[in-house]
Amino acid sequence: MSGKKNGLGQGVSILFPQQEDESEKYFECEIEKISPNQQQPRSYFDEEGLDELAQSIKEHGVIQPLVVIAQKNGTYQLIAGERRLRASQRAGLKKIPVIIRDMVGDDSPLELALIENIQRKDLNVIEEAEAYNKLIIKCKYTQEQTAKRVGKKRSTIANMLRLLHLPDYVKIDLEQRILTEGHARVLLKFIDRPSELQILRDQIIKKNLSVRQTENAARKTNVPLQPAHSTPLCSSPQLEISQEYRTTLVTRLTNALQSRIALTQNGNRGKIEIEYYSLDDLERVVNLITRES
Repeated sequence: MSGKKNGLGQGVSILFPQQEDESEKYFECEIEKISPNQQQPRSYFDEEGLDELAQSIKEHGVIQPLVVIAQKNGTYQLIAGERRLRASQRAGLKKIPVIIRDMVGDDSPLELALIENIQRKDLNVIEEAEAYNKLIIKCKYTQEQTAKRVGKKRSTIANMLRLLHLPDYVKIDLEQRILTEGHARVLLKFIDRPSELQILRDQIIKKNLSVRQTENAARKTNVPLQPAHSTPLCSSPQLEISQEYRTTLVTRLTNALQSRIALTQNGNRGKIEIEYYSLDDLERVVNLITRES
């Protein structure tokens, strides 16, 4: 049995404490008895990558077992490992190693699939963000509860959820790993300026910009256009805030509130917009502003 245990990844060891009857939970299962999880968080599967994995499985077998839960009819529902399942089917395997996950308390297949895949880091950033969103909406978790369930900071969850506000074409870039999460965070600054966002995104791809180069390009994009004519001397004095200082203020507010901030100015007046992502998040922001615990 020691050889089998060595095939388990860190994600499994986190979710599955060592048990005396572990040998009864790990076995070779007929592929046809495994049904995919309809609510599994992973949505993008690279065809070329699947072919490469299938070839590797033909040569070396499946190193890391799939995670399943037992059904009453003698079949098994997949919790984690759909990419390995698909590749094994392509490789022509009849059986595949699995480990059975017991349902505990109020656990649901959706919750188990989300947490297992997040722990294994099998998801791209958009799939991960959508997984957190599903935990919040369907499992009725707060951001704080979600963070505890997956072992991350609440600010990490909040930052990931903001990625879901990006345009669909940018999300596709992230799913296909054409853009990185770092690129996405820069693009988020232009969420209310879609034309400039697309121009910057196109530059990143065309010029293969690094995140640092993207930040520099974003600063140039942020420079306001100079007026075509000078302001008449008789006009009332207007308060001018440089773009650099405005960015500094927005950054300070973003760091303090952990929410996306928009600052607009019209002469001596202006407004600050604070985005929130749920009623719990709204209450959190209000508590921060009013300094309530």
